Amino acid sequence: MPQKFDYKPLLSRAAPAEPQFARARARYDFSVGYAEPTSVPIEGLWQGLRDCMREERGPGLALYPPAGGYEELRELVVRKLARDRGMHVTKDEIVLGHGSGQLIRDVIALLVDPGDTVISEEFFYVGTLRHMRYYGADVVGVPMDEEGMRADELARILGELSSRGKKPKLMYTIPSYQNPWGSMMSLERRRAIVDVVREHGVPVLEDDCYVDLRYEGDTPPPAMCSLDDSGQMMYVSSFSKIVGPGVRMGWVAVPREMAGRLNAIRMDGGPNQLAAMALAGYLSDDMYPHIDEVSAIIREKRDAMLSALGEHFPPTCRWTKPKGGLFLWLELPEGADTQVLHDKAFEAGVGYAPGVIFSPSGDKRNCLRLCFSYMSPEDIRQGVRILAEVFEREGALRA
Repeated sequence: MPQKFDYKPLLSRAAPAEPQFARARARYDFSVGYAEPTSVPIEGLWQGLRDCMREERGPGLALYPPAGGYEELRELVVRKLARDRGMHVTKDEIVLGHGSGQLIRDVIALLVDPGDTVISEEFFYVGTLRHMRYYGADVVGVPMDEEGMRADELARILGELSSRGKKPKLMYTIPSYQNPWGSMMSLERRRAIVDVVREHGVPVLEDDCYVDLRYEGDTPPPAMCSLDDSGQMMYVSSFSKIVGPGVRMGWVAVPREMAGRLNAIRMDGGPNQLAAMALAGYLSDDMYPHIDEVSAIIREKRDAMLSALGEHFPPTCRWTKPKGGLFLWLELPEGADTQVLHDKAFEAGVGYAPGVIFSPSGDKRNCLRLCFSYMSPEDIRQGVRILAEVFEREGALRA
């Protein structure tokens, strides 16, 4: 029997320290931002694909997609941004990709070299944090409050970096229904942050993946990108949250030159043309009724989670009460370690995301993120009850 070949000594410096394999999902899965399963528009996507296929008549599929992706879907994105987010761009400034995560990675790849400084919230989407670390970035988190990133703290941090001769290559932020906190940034805060980054000349990537899912409160403020006409702001979003991650389709709006550079580093021939056709065909007529349907279903699930937390978790714990998005942030008493407790909860059938994985500095080990979009209201109540029992048994709920 020949000795198995060992790749470990050959791995690049950028390779992950440990391999990752598929893991079974927990019975009560609050760990990942899945779409609402009963609302995935199977018939609508199928009809949309048939309509587009009939129009294309097949030969178009013999070619790779055009630079930037399927033109009809980019045009739909242009109309959506103008209607919903106050942004006025052209289809040549839109690049489609395999979900927003790929496009975030590509923007980071274009701008960040090892050792470069990047800025974001003190807690933010773990996928983006992993991309930043993969490309060797020095990630600096900005303190947050109930509106998300604080403009005064951003100004302080950028000033301190400038005094040391450091200028960040990029700032990444999630101002609308922030992941993992669920916070919403006011228009005044957005304007203040835009003023700060303009002063320091730092480009911004605004992640707006969750903005369509509003359950209560006022309409979200215009996109941060709508407050800038210099091209300093870039914008990324996705169809994953309103249709489903399985479609693997997101978009980024960037200045035309950056769009061309994103196209230039593309080695895959572009995102799936069939998925793009299905989305364009379905969403052209049914996007907003579908968004309303999805939001109504998830609102009930959010309410179930808030109610269950109030019933089963003691006053020693605190949690956010998001008015949209998919997530809330739960804080246990100091001394609890949700990373250590994660396996015990999983063994009891409950999955969650430990708060430390969202932190560049590794802070807040006593926090966790819960996603309420996937499980039914009944399963949410049961899962939260079991989670509280696990934490109580392990002494994590006592101050």
